[in-house]
Amino acid sequence: MSELVSTGVEGLDSILTGGITERATVLVSGNPGTGKSIFGIQYLHHGAMEHDERGVYVSFEEDEGDIREAAESVGFDRFGDLVDDDEIVILDKREMLNEANFSTAVDRLLDTIEGESFDRLVLDSLSMFQLFFEDEHEERTYLLKFSDILKANGLTSILINEQGAVFPDTEVGLENFLTDGNIHFIQTPTDSGVNRYVWVAKMRKQDIDTDIFPLDIGQGGITVHERAAGFSMMSRTDEQSF
Repeated sequence: MSELVSTGVEGLDSILTGGITERATVLVSGNPGTGKSIFGIQYLHHGAMEHDERGVYVSFEEDEGDIREAAESVGFDRFGDLVDDDEIVILDKREMLNEANFSTAVDRLLDTIEGESFDRLVLDSLSMFQLFFEDEHEERTYLLKFSDILKANGLTSILINEQGAVFPDTEVGLENFLTDGNIHFIQTPTDSGVNRYVWVAKMRKQDIDTDIFPLDIGQGGITVHERAAGFSMMSRTDEQSF
């Protein structure tokens, strides 16, 4: 049986029956403001602090200062120290968007991860990464190659995807079918603000709970509450056959 990698999010690991399968590539989708980037930061911070696992944060949308500030805003005060100590390496938009095409962007990433010991990777966001592709065939080909590269280098990876639709089942892209798992972050407006939820829609080789669960974002990052919300998209399912 494959080892499981803890996400560091209280409640979510229980839904995943322990965490994410080692070397899996997992798509994390949602609207802006749902907590996707905080989840990526928390995932790397937890790996470095609790498991002595080095991580890489690849951002096409933020610079390093923005990422450090986001981490500090939810109480991850050691995040900057981890970056300074190369326990977490940040490749930010200033570096990645200077690359002219997919091949050179991947080369930039490979120069970082090959020959060194890294365990976790976050790419933020896949939506910007896809701008390198000219059509769906090229996108499929290179996303599969990219996923294989990450696995070959021993990385358990989170690919963050910006989503236009409020509810995930109304917008299913090619990338949903090319990853090992799909996690959706959802927010709905209320009179006093927003309610936030998480839905684990797919996780290959794992028995998962596919109800929708409420989550909070505060000091200490994201917390998922292990009581199902008042609506559900799917029943509990065993994804091992997919």
